[in-house]
Amino acid sequence: MTTTQKQPQPSAVIEAPVESARTQWTRRLTRGWIFVLLLLLGGIFTVLRPEQFATAYNLSTLAVDAAILLVLAIGQTFVIITAGIDLSVGSVLVFSSVVGAKLMLALSGAQGTTYGTTDANWGIIAVGAVAAIAAGAGWGLLNGLLVAFVRIPALVVTLGTMGMALGFAQIITDGEDVRAVPERLVGMIGTGKFAGIPTLIVIGVVITVLAAVCLHMTRFGERTYAVGSNREAARRAGIPVRSQLLRVYVLCGALAGVAGVMSIARFATTTIGGHATDNLSTISAVVLGGTSLFGGVGGVLGTLVGVFIPITLLNGFVILGVPPFWQTVAMGAVLILAVFIDQLKRRRYLRT
Repeated sequence: MTTTQKQPQPSAVIEAPVESARTQWTRRLTRGWIFVLLLLLGGIFTVLRPEQFATAYNLSTLAVDAAILLVLAIGQTFVIITAGIDLSVGSVLVFSSVVGAKLMLALSGAQGTTYGTTDANWGIIAVGAVAAIAAGAGWGLLNGLLVAFVRIPALVVTLGTMGMALGFAQIITDGEDVRAVPERLVGMIGTGKFAGIPTLIVIGVVITVLAAVCLHMTRFGERTYAVGSNREAARRAGIPVRSQLLRVYVLCGALAGVAGVMSIARFATTTIGGHATDNLSTISAVVLGGTSLFGGVGGVLGTLVGVFIPITLLNGFVILGVPPFWQTVAMGAVLILAVFIDQLKRRRYLRT
């Protein structure tokens, strides 16, 4: 018996849809508008305060501050790609920094040569840093368990842990910042340089590269996108959806811990009251960078660009002497703008 191989019919070939000129221009605008906005903000602040904003010192300060927020926003990127959200990142950063700073202080010996510092060696600093990262990962574990296994909405879970983490940080410190931190940490990491580049910026770049590789070149990244695109389809494909969500939230918490250590090094204190808008800033940065709140779309490199919008805005406001409460208003407005742009892109995608 002979068999003949059936050739595919021409009608069975699926061709990629041809974009209209209007759709192509819309796609280009939604990709490039963030650069226009960033240049616009920089131009406005340069014109208003040319002797302060467009200086090497201020731009370096802006980049260092962006590095800390970037590490925090990278964790948020992974979470949002899974169609989740983490409102607790700022509070987890504070809690982690308190745990790390308290442990370093308890293990330290005499006061350092600089007022307000200790002479803790690198071993003590390493122990404190690991404790801070573990503390952040612990909050991420709690968030992940409640979201993935108890199936409480991420918005509700992280809103609750946001208050809990900040509350525990205030309980541990009696509401006062830990102002005695290791001199080596501040000198080598906080204000030090590596090959002429501020160390905190180097750390931020390294973490960004590692996160990009993880997201785009590993099974972990593939599963993260799959869960965000369609959880049911991911489950049918054999992906352990709940376990993947748990890992993503733990990663987000751990990165908040890393940002906490960077914050201690940068400010030589725990800054308990200085991260109230970090959740808004990270979400804005992630969405402005092209990651969709609907999940399954986005990346770390977009977040790298997006993080400079809130940082530039806050930096410019400080230079202009704008009161802090107006800064909060601006952050809320930026978040609304980011979500609006995300919805426009979503509608365009559904029409194609």
